[in-house]
Amino acid sequence: MSKYAWVTLATNDSYSLGALVVAHSLKRVHTVHQMAVLITPGVSEAMKTKLRAVFNVVEEVNLLDSKDAANLALLKRPELGVTFTKLHCWRLTQFEKCVFLDADTLVLRNSDELFEREELSAAPDIGWPDCFNSGVYVFRPNLETFSSLLQFAVTHGSFDGGDQGLLNAYFSEWAHKDIQKHLPFIYNTSSVATYSYLPAFKQFGQNTKILHFIGAVKPWLQNFNSETRKVYVPSEYQHLANFLQYWWDIFAEDVHSRLSPDMNGLAGAIANVTLGEPRTSDQDRIEEKLRRQYWEAGNAEYVGRDAFKHIWAKIQQTMEKGSELE
Repeated sequence: MSKYAWVTLATNDSYSLGALVVAHSLKRVHTVHQMAVLITPGVSEAMKTKLRAVFNVVEEVNLLDSKDAANLALLKRPELGVTFTKLHCWRLTQFEKCVFLDADTLVLRNSDELFEREELSAAPDIGWPDCFNSGVYVFRPNLETFSSLLQFAVTHGSFDGGDQGLLNAYFSEWAHKDIQKHLPFIYNTSSVATYSYLPAFKQFGQNTKILHFIGAVKPWLQNFNSETRKVYVPSEYQHLANFLQYWWDIFAEDVHSRLSPDMNGLAGAIANVTLGEPRTSDQDRIEEKLRRQYWEAGNAEYVGRDAFKHIWAKIQQTMEKGSELE
């Protein structure tokens, strides 16, 4: 069995949906390496069972353990909670080398060649290209590196409040020392960059191997028609339509049937949704709940069921019912 592994992180059941799609996207491109996921107590028992069925390794990181060195460090830097969780990937010493993938990435083509790179290899961040983006990076698990990172975090913190600032400060020579550790952008193509430099995306986007849904464009927060199994894509993200649809295709075919109603958040709600069949009244009720969650996340379907004309019709209907009661 391979001593290399793809590693991702899930802090709750909703992000576990992303982790499961990441795993299945890797399987679809026929990776020969193992897959591991770090999880926190925010992941339900029901979801853990499903993750274990897909990943080779499911490693729970419990920062509530007072004997854990990471927890002692966290007490001094409570604002870096999720960052400390991500650092635990360096504790996966059963593997010689790993590639970390954020749960909001999507593997489009086989990228096993990344394991030929050395620590710390990553692609430039679009916001400041002298920094790397920590959504995809090559690393070597090592307990000494883990301890050193913890101490660095306690002493210096993170200039951006997250793991990216911390890792860039720790691996500060990345910008200038070894160009071999600069991954091509196709291994971490930012969804934001595809919009800000659309001509380049149109020219080179077909070569993308790993797409990173940065910011609010999380696939699981987009409006999805359960009957047609098509995702509604807002006009400003139309250039991402094929990628978002591919994410949902994987979800519908490989993930949805594994979900159960006793899962938390979106996972539990979506488990009750039937895909590819005409909607029933129960289905409408469930999808209405999901739409409310999309609204709260800032993903309203303004030209679909959430369009103003439909909202106004609903208001008028409610007002008419109120008049009848009077």
